[in-house]
Amino acid sequence: MNNALGEKIRRLRKEKKLTLDKLAELTSSSKSYIWELENKNPPRPSAEKLAKIAEQLEVTLDYLLDDKRQITKEDAVDAQFYREYRDMEPQTKKKIREMVKLWGRGE
Repeated sequence: MNNALGEKIRRLRKEKKLTLDKLAELTSSSKSYIWELENKNPPRPSAEKLAKIAEQLEVTLDYLLDDKRQITKEDAVDAQFYREYRDMEPQTKKKIREMVKLWGRGE
């Protein structure tokens, strides 16, 4: 049986060059908890801990938990950016939109 969640956590952790110890420290978890998520089948994640792991790995919970729709890491990063964008002040949003228009003209 495949543990898609564990495989994603392990791959992303290694891409960021994080040890089990370091990811555990960053997410207020234990090393054994991270190991179990990566290796046990089925993993039994806590929503709170999984949210902290997603944040440290710079992906969304949707990306970590999805095993059917195959959300790409890029899709997850875009979704995270949009959530952050929605919470920005209107003037900041306006500046970002203007920058994007300028970048689009450069092509």
